[in-house]
Amino acid sequence: MVGIVIVSHSAALAEGTVELARAMAGPEVAIEAAGGLELPGRPVGTDAALVAKAIDRAWSDEGVLVLMDLGSAVLSAEMALELLPEDRRARVLLCDAPLVEGAVAAAVSAKLGHPLEEVAREARRGLASKTAHLGGGAAAEVTEEPATAVEGPEEELRLLVRNPLGLHARPAARFVETAARFRADVRVENATAGRGPAPARSLTAVASLGVRRGDEIVVRARGREAREALEAIRRLAEAGFGDEAEGAPGATAPLPAASAARSSTEEAVPAPGPGAVLRGLPASPGLALGPARCLRAAEPEIPPARVDDPPAELERLRAAMDRVAAEIRDLRERVAAAGRPREAEIFDAHLLLLSDEALLAPARQAAAAGANPVRAWLDACEDAARAWEAVEDDYLRARAWDLRGIARQVLAGLAGAPPPAIRGEGIVVAADLTPAETVRLDRAVVRGIATAGGGPTSHTAILARSLGIPAVVGLGRELLGIAEGTPLALDGDRGEVHVDPPAEVARGFEARIRERAEAERRARAAARAPAATLDGVPIEVAANLGHPDEAPAAVELGADAVGLFRTEFLFMERDRMPSEEEQEAAYRAAAAALEGRPLTIRTLDVGADKPLPYLRSAPEANPFLGLRGIRLALAEPGILRTQLRAILRVAADHPVRVMFPMVATVRELREARRILEEERARLGGPSLEVGAMIEVPAAALRAGSLAALVEFLSIGTNDLTQYALAAERGNERVAGLADPLHPAVLALVRATVEGAAGHGRWVGVCGEAAGEEAAVPLLVGLGVRELSVAPPRIPAVKEAVRRTRAVAARELALRALELAEADEVRRLVAGASGGPSSAPAGGAG
Repeated sequence: MVGIVIVSHSAALAEGTVELARAMAGPEVAIEAAGGLELPGRPVGTDAALVAKAIDRAWSDEGVLVLMDLGSAVLSAEMALELLPEDRRARVLLCDAPLVEGAVAAAVSAKLGHPLEEVAREARRGLASKTAHLGGGAAAEVTEEPATAVEGPEEELRLLVRNPLGLHARPAARFVETAARFRADVRVENATAGRGPAPARSLTAVASLGVRRGDEIVVRARGREAREALEAIRRLAEAGFGDEAEGAPGATAPLPAASAARSSTEEAVPAPGPGAVLRGLPASPGLALGPARCLRAAEPEIPPARVDDPPAELERLRAAMDRVAAEIRDLRERVAAAGRPREAEIFDAHLLLLSDEALLAPARQAAAAGANPVRAWLDACEDAARAWEAVEDDYLRARAWDLRGIARQVLAGLAGAPPPAIRGEGIVVAADLTPAETVRLDRAVVRGIATAGGGPTSHTAILARSLGIPAVVGLGRELLGIAEGTPLALDGDRGEVHVDPPAEVARGFEARIRERAEAERRARAAARAPAATLDGVPIEVAANLGHPDEAPAAVELGADAVGLFRTEFLFMERDRMPSEEEQEAAYRAAAAALEGRPLTIRTLDVGADKPLPYLRSAPEANPFLGLRGIRLALAEPGILRTQLRAILRVAADHPVRVMFPMVATVRELREARRILEEERARLGGPSLEVGAMIEVPAAALRAGSLAALVEFLSIGTNDLTQYALAAERGNERVAGLADPLHPAVLALVRATVEGAAGHGRWVGVCGEAAGEEAAVPLLVGLGVRELSVAPPRIPAVKEAVRRTRAVAARELALRALELAEADEVRRLVAGASGGPSSAPAGGAG
């Protein structure tokens, strides 16, 4: 097999090219990098000795192909030849192909066992596919006769390509590798674009056909194994040419229909039969019955690569973006005016996407080069969306849906298409919804939302929860086969949709909906009254807030206090740190709105996973285990001191507590407390209660030592669960493990309570588990005395407390600790309460 060497002035570029080529061809091909100078730090330059060593490592008796970037790289490669033994020089070929594209094409060709001259020929053709894709003149027709005449009848296969990006590099490479396995002459043409035929054994020839999503390709084969070759290609196409297995793991279900530039040709999806149960991800709790109302926007045509007047098209794009921005600002104001300021901030991010220079620059460049700026902008959006999908953070992966939604809005604006609308009362069925589409839904007629894609951390799910609309997401393409008007029963707690449910299932839903409505009415009526168990143990039910504007609604819903006031809103999406005065004004507004109720302010909780632009923080391989929370505060004491001074000034006039996030060690907490006391002494203010958040197992296991330094502990069950079980909730492959009712997590809660009790300190819970009714008796039984929840959950949690007997809850908790799995705990609680206990709907905290 031919070896390959990549020579570049940049070590990073050479190594990156090798990595990309290996991703296409696999590890079997010997590909070596010779980049930079062989000095500390690998400075820019080229080194003949380094090239010679790389040739030696890649050596094959079939030869070595050397690809170079420019200038002295060519001279260094020529000098490297002189350093080789004379008998090897003739089998090294210095190739004038483009570096990156040539490396990919050469690697695939080498893997197929082609001789050195053919590998070089494929490398030189590397630019053909890019030229065809960008419309820079017709791609060179590639014709190639088989090595020997192939006899026999010609077989034919027609396929519709459904990959989001068509036959781009990796699918094309898999196509070529599959065709090359058979003793047959296989040719392929793009019937839609009228390109080809091209030999299926050539990556550059196949890629230069410019096959995009929705294109029809014709594959013809002749020879002894022609039928077998076509059958293998058919199976490869059914598997998405391998693309379906490449999606980044996470709660966001991959769905080609969500792409920024979708084909107008949609695959027919079989309708699920009567009684079928579709299972997805719970996004917004609640139950709904009603007919399916299919929300299917007309798909705009994919813009061509070339247009007659690129500057005019750029102006049309800008005008469409301005119109979309105006619509988004209007929606933002509507959401904010409805008392949902945190949800309104979702649209701020959308406005930033519309003005993002990284997305706009390719459009301007395309117009200047005579290409279509709309197409360039859409391609930039899709590249950014795919980059977000590749990261580990489920929140960032969900942002890919937002960007694609913005692209869809702009395309619709260019086409003059009206926003999609439903035809009557019922349950919305859609591929996915943009936040704008979600906000436009009329709550009076929309009973529920079911989407094929999306995830519980998507902005659509957040808005559905804030609107109180039951929602299930990530149900898969089967959902799209449901016909308009089909009876549906949606369970937003369990993440299920029943299609044309049997009469007994429908009656069960009706009864549960009536029971919930009555329970909610009772809970709201008693929401302002304190909550205590049946045997008289008082439990404080507090609110989790992310903005001062949310405080009045929390009071109205019956909050006894604010158990978690997130301060990140002051620091994010700005180019400078908020001043002490700005912070004081925000904290004072929240405290005043609580009318004397305690306000627990959490100090800034950010890190490399959500960096601040005005803080120079180095990238971290795993930011969730890096410099975040209290660690970042101690590394940047100026930020911490400013925030603490603002908190202390408000504490002089209102009942305020302060709480430090992500505490792992006694040393961290002792240092933070020292800084707090120094600032308090300078201001001459009053003492205030100090707490530490228990979010990592180490803190729970050392709760006694931490409790000696504070007045209370607050458990963040979201992070504690993920760290304890090494399972990210946003990763659908392991999301089922991240259950806060797992006995291991409950044991950490008990350890925290027992450690705090030794110092007479109380313990609260401010994670999502506190708002889950099934968790209430367990947490009360373990000794938790404050439950801090999202404001809409306050009435229901208070009712759950009032149904609980503390003595019986303790016995229940001890039994739960003896079990092995979370589902066993849930069954235990369900049996004790006489009702179902579903998994949590998700959320952040």
